[in-house]
Amino acid sequence: QVQLVESGGGLVQAGGSLKLSCAASGSIFSIDAWGWYRQAPGKQRELVATITGGSTRYADSVKGRLTISRDNAKKTVYLQMNSLKPEDTAVYYCNADVRTGWGIRTDNYWGQGTQVTVSS
Repeated sequence: QVQLVESGGGLVQAGGSLKLSCAASGSIFSIDAWGWYRQAPGKQRELVATITGGSTRYADSVKGRLTISRDNAKKTVYLQMNSLKPEDTAVYYCNADVRTGWGIRTDNYWGQGTQVTVSS
């Protein structure tokens, strides 16, 4: 079984910064791709950023402010969030495509979420 555990959320003023982390544990051979998603109250969950190998992709609303990175040795993904805005307030979820053995297809996993609140 694979678990993803997020940390680093909290309350910050507009213009401030936070860094989220998500660590994977369990029976892991490789993590092919990571993603960060967020869900604000009354809204659908949306993609924030993904990283596959060395390639990254961002939602237009966060480009230039949020940066996704990964540490393969630690099986951890990060989301550095700068210049935060009140509209960034949401529960942030990490997501991973995990391979548990050589030649085995990937399975997709979600973390439990961490709250980010940006005050104006």
